[in-house]
Amino acid sequence: MKIDHATIVTPQLEAVRLFFCDIVGLTAGERPSFGFDGYWLYHDGKAVIHLIKTNSERPLTKSPTRIDHIAFGVDSADEWDKLLAKLQAASYEYESSEVPATGERQLFVVPTPGVMIEFVTAAA
Repeated sequence: MKIDHATIVTPQLEAVRLFFCDIVGLTAGERPSFGFDGYWLYHDGKAVIHLIKTNSERPLTKSPTRIDHIAFGVDSADEWDKLLAKLQAASYEYESSEVPATGERQLFVVPTPGVMIEFVTAAA
């Protein structure tokens, strides 16, 4: 068994699509005609992020059980540096931290309210 995809529901569909395409490097691709706006975003030929537009600006009520964020692994120091440059050039704010004991580096970005993305890479 493996993770197939994550779905993000947002009123700011275009902003979230731009983040995943311009910063993460995913590509918008073929999507069935569901009768509501959205995108399927691909990595290596697989739709890994599904975006769905909601017309509500109100965030869903947080329940005690929820998914907090999605994380993307960054393989190399060069890719990490490019990611930082893209985030800074696009004026995205982020928080950085280090995982205790492992030394892995993390970045947390909120491209639109209610959506948190983590990037993680091996120790420097």
